[in-house]
Amino acid sequence: METKENMDRTALAAEHLMNPLEERIRYKFRNSLLLAEALTHSSISLERKDYPFDNQRLEFLGDAVLQLVITEELFARFPDFTEGQLTKIRTRLVSRTALKEHAHALRLGEHLMMGKGEESSGGRERASTLSDAFESLIGGIYMDGGLTAAKQFILRVAAKDLETVTAEPEEINPKGKLQEILQALAPSSPVYEILEESGPEHLKHFRCHVVWEGLTLGAGAGNSKKEAEVSAAITALTGELWLQKTAS
Repeated sequence: METKENMDRTALAAEHLMNPLEERIRYKFRNSLLLAEALTHSSISLERKDYPFDNQRLEFLGDAVLQLVITEELFARFPDFTEGQLTKIRTRLVSRTALKEHAHALRLGEHLMMGKGEESSGGRERASTLSDAFESLIGGIYMDGGLTAAKQFILRVAAKDLETVTAEPEEINPKGKLQEILQALAPSSPVYEILEESGPEHLKHFRCHVVWEGLTLGAGAGNSKKEAEVSAAITALTGELWLQKTAS
């Protein structure tokens, strides 16, 4: 079992490595072990059974804090918007893609502590790992400095995205957006398939799903084929299931 002295040395080494990150996030941790915990991937426990923590609990906390801060900000920015409109905008801001981009900008991947197997398989650049680490970092800041510190960090990092949604609060073309994302990954386009058509002629109802590279990305419904396809595209953009394929 690792001695307290060795753990203290680990903490000191981690603190030394993390100082550049603290400069980038513009927050100095009073408890450096919270930062170490936020940046410790769960894979490390597979190789070191006695390792004292990973970032999963802080990720859980950080996700809740992020949702609260973004929800409160959108509530204030868009006083006339409905619950559904606010939910769609929030989904854009807290999506895995958005969080991964924040993590990239902060270069979180360079500071993650993870198992050798996870690292060798590209873990430092994996979207799920980076987005989870970003949420864990929020959780660590919240535990260390409270809600005010976490809110300042979130709103500073998300400032550009908030400006974008303020200027363009609605997705203009969900199907076009989905195709743009997917064709950046592979040449094939998403395919929309009508699953069900029901109701009388004057009140038709359609169910549709969208498939890409053999993977069903989302489903939706509407009173026309177009509405159903747009609904399926919005579901796909929210779920981001194509990341499972690109990560494998």
